[in-house]
Amino acid sequence: MEPEVVIASSPTDAGISCWDLRTGAEHLRYKSCASTPHGLSSIDGRFLASSQVRDAKSSASGSILYWSWNKPQVEVRSFPAEPIKPLACNSQGTYIAGGGVSGDIYFWEVATGKLLKKWHAHYRAVSCLTFNDDQSLLISGADDGCVRVWSLFLIFDDARREDAKHLFEYSFNDHSLRVTDVKTGYGGCSAIIVSASEDRTCKVWSLSKGKLLRNIVFPSVIDAISLDPGEHVFYAGGRDGKIYIAGLSAPVTTSSNYGLHIIGALSEHSKAVTCLASSADGYLLVSGSEDGMVRVWDTRTRNITRVFRHTKGPVNNVIVIRRPQSMNPQTSEQASQLKRRVLALPPPLEKLSNSADENAFVKAHIGNQTTSDELLGSSYISVQTMEAQIKELQQQGSSAAAEVDVERLKNEQQRSLQMIQQWKKMYENLHEFCVNELLDENHVKSQ
Repeated sequence: MEPEVVIASSPTDAGISCWDLRTGAEHLRYKSCASTPHGLSSIDGRFLASSQVRDAKSSASGSILYWSWNKPQVEVRSFPAEPIKPLACNSQGTYIAGGGVSGDIYFWEVATGKLLKKWHAHYRAVSCLTFNDDQSLLISGADDGCVRVWSLFLIFDDARREDAKHLFEYSFNDHSLRVTDVKTGYGGCSAIIVSASEDRTCKVWSLSKGKLLRNIVFPSVIDAISLDPGEHVFYAGGRDGKIYIAGLSAPVTTSSNYGLHIIGALSEHSKAVTCLASSADGYLLVSGSEDGMVRVWDTRTRNITRVFRHTKGPVNNVIVIRRPQSMNPQTSEQASQLKRRVLALPPPLEKLSNSADENAFVKAHIGNQTTSDELLGSSYISVQTMEAQIKELQQQGSSAAAEVDVERLKNEQQRSLQMIQQWKKMYENLHEFCVNELLDENHVKSQ
């Protein structure tokens, strides 16, 4: 198992702390950070980024800061058009998405800082953002209680966007209060989404069907969730200081003291649990709290294996990543090699788009959700193909050339869709076979 590090930040100006997950050794502390919830991100392990909102009453006091791994000071400062709360980057570290207090979503290219797209996504401030596992979809939650799924291919395809009734693939509106966190599982367009809200519920959604699969009511408001890599359970951090363990595939049980589908709880924090993250193997769960402590739990024994103390103030973000090579090299030779290889951080993010494209800023119609089961499948596409298409669509010169390219892309998309349908059919057949086997086994045992 490759070494991993825990990175934690605070809403007060307490900087960023970093520790080795398994040895507990503390790495460099990064200065001048007052992060927003869900506002701390590692950009493909190359550098740290965090959104800052210094004055909640001001509409123009936000910034996004960059730190390199071996320097405690801020190296790059960006000043977007409005304060940005949540940040999310794709797994390759090529794009950053940010959610604005106005409900707009901004989409930047990391290498150039260029603002590629901006669209109005929610009626109220965006509270959380995440990419799905193949990076083709962006999922957002907001203060309006809504969870929306966005296809990046549709966002960047002007021709299809003009014909679309709305930009989102799905709009889940079952939460009655602010959405506090959203996570997605594995499986591309067949994955699940788990959302948490101040209405004390977590809801499990199907991306393939666009439907609610499970609604779980908790004893406390849930501010953070983390999925077990095997997706048997998920962990929910409550404002009562407990971390609840809820079943995803476990059978319904009414014997729990906490409620339906809740199979247990971890309890050591003295104040609200604000953030959760898991190690790559899923054996360790990391929790941050308003009590200023970061605790590491063994998910198999449910015991605490390590406790870290943040510098001061509450903790509102924790992330677990593979330890970057440039962090604390072991020998002078490694240090010199890294020094030769390390490049300067990318430029600041654009405040406004400098593109001549009139559609650089996308106006999304926020209307009623279409119930068609074909919405998501019609725009599902791999991240490699999607990034190539985005580049092509940005560089097209004439409308005639654009029409030819769009038609070609539609044909390629149709072929991809056919392949997806074949995989879906295989999955359904396999699922049916497993269910039949279980039923037959139960029938034999009952005899």
